[in-house]
Amino acid sequence: MTPTFARRALPLLAALTLALAACGGNGEQQAPPRPAVTVAVLQSQPVALSRELPGRTSAWLVAEVRPQVNGLVAKRLFTEGEIVEAGQPLYQVDDASYRAAANSARAQLKRAEATLAAARLTAKRTGELVAVSAVSKQDHDNAIAALGQAEADVGAARAALDAANVTLGRARITSPISGRIGRSSVTQGALVTANQPQPLATVQQLDPIYVDLTQSSTELLELRRALAEGRLQRSDEAMPVTILLEDGSEFAHAGTLKFSEVAVDPSTGSYALRVEVPNPDHVLMPGMYVRAVLRSGVRQDAVLVPQQGIARDPKGNTSAMVVNAQGVVEQRPVVVSQTVGDQWLVESGLAAGDRVVVEGLQKIAPGAEVEVTEEVRAEAPPAAAPAPRPAAADAADAADPADAANAADAATPADQE
Repeated sequence: MTPTFARRALPLLAALTLALAACGGNGEQQAPPRPAVTVAVLQSQPVALSRELPGRTSAWLVAEVRPQVNGLVAKRLFTEGEIVEAGQPLYQVDDASYRAAANSARAQLKRAEATLAAARLTAKRTGELVAVSAVSKQDHDNAIAALGQAEADVGAARAALDAANVTLGRARITSPISGRIGRSSVTQGALVTANQPQPLATVQQLDPIYVDLTQSSTELLELRRALAEGRLQRSDEAMPVTILLEDGSEFAHAGTLKFSEVAVDPSTGSYALRVEVPNPDHVLMPGMYVRAVLRSGVRQDAVLVPQQGIARDPKGNTSAMVVNAQGVVEQRPVVVSQTVGDQWLVESGLAAGDRVVVEGLQKIAPGAEVEVTEEVRAEAPPAAAPAPRPAAADAADAADPADAANAADAATPADQE
């Protein structure tokens, strides 16, 4: 080594030695910071459960207007699409022949009444003469018989006149119910026949209106099982049924469950429910698709977990990341049944007091130590108030054939989705 190289290398060796000494003096390297997560602290609370069921609307009353006499339509007396009242004239059928028949029957009645008056006088006169033996008793008996026959003829003539007037009245076709009338299938001059299969028009009463729903019989069995095991409780008052329109908006008027079918459709495995809904503005029209939110009952010690805290694997199994008391993450299998607002209803796997990770899931794995930076409390939505009447509990009874008489008070199992 030359003297010049030695002089240049000594400072470098000294600096390297000092750096190594400094590193040795600091000991081990510091561990990376624990990831921060947000948890939801679960609690048990009473929750009112409900479910959305699909359905279609149907008119409260439907009447198909058909003629009861034959003839030509002389005039249409209504405007299509308007509201008509019961008894309001809708069509006038040419009634010339029926009016003539009524006049003929009226004349026959007058003739029979005249014959009756003559027979009454004859019977009175023979009765006076037979008393003094001026006529034979046989003549008097004949007069009495003629009087009876005349009275019968008057009755028959009066009945014939009534029948003719009924037929004449049917030439003016009236609305059987109040409601909104649809389009007319005939025009002036059309020939109509009595009791023809094609209606002239249809009148529908739309306020109130029915919503016909279908409910799975499997859910009915689950409801009964939950009631029997005490997991679900009945409440004391009937809950209104919320109607959701096709665009997802809520209808302004709540309905009332009026009927629950007592038999299950074997082709679908479901039974029918009928809800009565006020419809003063005729927003709901027959045939519309709607959804109905029905109450099922109250779960007193329900545990809810935010939906973002539940993961589902490709097989459909659900799990949650839970932070234990030592701050270590555990993966726990969970069973959830239905949604309540933006939360899942827990059936098993989680309990009140558990801390479920809802934010920062991408930064953790089972066994990792974490830093809990925020705690949020999972609470039920406002609907989870104390026990309004679970419509479903009554539906469970109403679906029983033995309790069909109480079906008007029934309600169905429902869980809000």
